[in-house]
Amino acid sequence: MISIKGLRKKFGPLTVLDDIDLDIPSGQATGIVGPNGSGKTTAIKALLGLVKPNAGDILIDGESIKGQWDYRKKIGYMPQIARYPENMTVSELFEFIKNIRETGETNKDELISYFGLEPELEKRMRTLSGGNRQKVGAVLAMMFDPEILIFDEPTAGLDPHASVQFKNMVHREKEKGKTVLLTTHIMSEIEELADYLIFIVEGQIRYHGPMKELIEKQQEQRLEGAVAKMMAEVAA
Repeated sequence: MISIKGLRKKFGPLTVLDDIDLDIPSGQATGIVGPNGSGKTTAIKALLGLVKPNAGDILIDGESIKGQWDYRKKIGYMPQIARYPENMTVSELFEFIKNIRETGETNKDELISYFGLEPELEKRMRTLSGGNRQKVGAVLAMMFDPEILIFDEPTAGLDPHASVQFKNMVHREKEKGKTVLLTTHIMSEIEELADYLIFIVEGQIRYHGPMKELIEKQQEQRLEGAVAKMMAEVAA
């Protein structure tokens, strides 16, 4: 269980996260949606320890992450735009990350085969297409079999076949009891993959709960319509 308690973050006079309180259920997929600049990325960075909040706390399995780093071994993160050492080959990058993590066993080979990356292994990162870079990011996020998976716009740049592959992998990880956090502007992906939904606007949680309940509450057939209606309500 990930618990966020009174989380506040300001950049100068701008409040990006405004005393957020929520629990993210374990073993489920939670979608995080909201307009650009709503605080989604800042919340994720706070969870990863990349942003220091002005107030509040984040607990994983009941333990605060303040001043800690070991908890990150439980997390696999796939950013929307990743920066890698451009002169490394794909295989060198995988080995480099494995050595940093100081772990022996990984499921790297299975993931490489699954995403069809074998022909890319000896290519340098700077030569890869955007889609293949996304596949590399997916392998890096999942190769240590973490308990928590965080995907930020994961299918951006993927072709339709690779996108379906990725979604099937997410379903498989959910079935294994993993906790998945997913941010994307593609509402059909959230609807397909997520069980719960967090709707955040201007650093405040406007909805947190089962996705189906939100759709029913807004009297819509699809998530896209429900979210659009909520955005209109907030803007009114």
